[in-house]
Amino acid sequence: MSSRCFWLRCETKEFERRSALTPATCKKLIDAGFKIFVECDEQRIFDDAEFEAVGCTLVPNNTWSTAPTEIPIIGLKELEESTEPLPQTHIQFAHCYKQQAGWSKVLSRFYRGNGTLYDLEFLTDSTGRRVAAFGFHAGFAGAAAGALALAAERKGEGLGLLTPFGNEDEMVRTVRDRLGGSGKGVKALVIGALGRCGRGAVDLFRKIGLNEDDILKWDLEETKKGGPFQEILDVDIFVNCIYLNSKIPSFVNHETIRAAGATRRLSVVVDVSCDTTNPYNPIPIYGINTTFSQPTVPVEVGAGNPPLSVISIDHLPTLLPREASEQFSMDLLPSLLEFPNSRVWTDAEKLFKEKLTEAVKAESL
Repeated sequence: MSSRCFWLRCETKEFERRSALTPATCKKLIDAGFKIFVECDEQRIFDDAEFEAVGCTLVPNNTWSTAPTEIPIIGLKELEESTEPLPQTHIQFAHCYKQQAGWSKVLSRFYRGNGTLYDLEFLTDSTGRRVAAFGFHAGFAGAAAGALALAAERKGEGLGLLTPFGNEDEMVRTVRDRLGGSGKGVKALVIGALGRCGRGAVDLFRKIGLNEDDILKWDLEETKKGGPFQEILDVDIFVNCIYLNSKIPSFVNHETIRAAGATRRLSVVVDVSCDTTNPYNPIPIYGINTTFSQPTVPVEVGAGNPPLSVISIDHLPTLLPREASEQFSMDLLPSLLEFPNSRVWTDAEKLFKEKLTEAVKAESL
C-alpha cells in the first residue's frame, strides 16, 4: 500500500503557499494507480476543489499524524517543532543534514519513532544533480526582493511586508515600477551564477532592465582565490546563490564593511542560500532568518556609514507560489512514480541512515 499512496500535508509555515504536489501531478499519479490524500489547506495556492476534481481524497487540515503509518507523508517545509516520535515516512525539506541549529533533535524524532526521512534536497540523479529543486525561482524571487529593498532604501524607508505575486510578469512590473520604471543603473553581483538559483537571479536582473555589464556573474572560477571580496562592496545588490557543503573563506564580513566606511556602495545582501545557522556560513554579518512580514535585518556598519541590510528568507520561491510549485512538482514526478525502489530513493534512504547515526551519537541516545 505504501508504494501506491501519498498523503499531501498542509504547510504550517507562515506565508508558505507552495505545494509539493499540484493538481496536475496528482492527476498523473492517480492515472498511474496511486491514491492521493490531500489535507485541506486555505493557505495553499491551489484550491482544495482543484485536487478533488482530479480524483484526490480530501482529508481534514493538519491530520497527517493520524494517517496510517504505511502511507508516505509529503510536504515542503520542515515540520513544526516537537519532541513527538515520528513513525511515518516523510518526504520533505528537513534542513537537518548540514548540522543546522537543532539538526540532531529533528532526526532523533525519527529514531524514536522508527520513521524514515527522504529529504527533498538530497534526491539526486546518477550524476549527483538534484531531481527537483526550487533553485531558479528562489534566485529569481530573491533578486526581486533585493531590488525592492534597494528601492525602499533609496527613499529612506525599510522594505515592508512581501506578499506573493500572481505570476512572474506581475513581479517584474512591480519591481521596475518601484525602481522608477527600470533597473538601469543598478549594479548587482551574483555568486553561484552558473547554477539554477544563480541563473534565476540573473534572469530577474535582466528583465528589470539592468545593463548586462552591471550584472557580475561569479562562480567557482571567480571565488577560488578566497574572500573577502572588495567587489561585493562595490555593487548595490549582492545575491548569494551557492550550495554550501564545506568551510570556505567569508565572502564579506564586518571588518571589510567597516573598513570601506562611507565609500561602500553595497546596500542589500540577499542570502538565497540561507545557511543562517550553518557553522560554515560565508556571510557572517547576520544571525537570523528574516520573514515576509519583516524581510530585512540591519547590519552593524559603524557610526556614520550608509545602511546595509540582509534578506535571509528561507522560502523565497513562495513569492511565485503557483509557477514554482508547478515546475518543482513536475520535476519530482518521475521519481514519485518509481517510489520507493529506484536508486533516487534507495540512495536517499542510505544517506538518512548515515545522518541518523550521527544524530543518535550527538543526542547520546
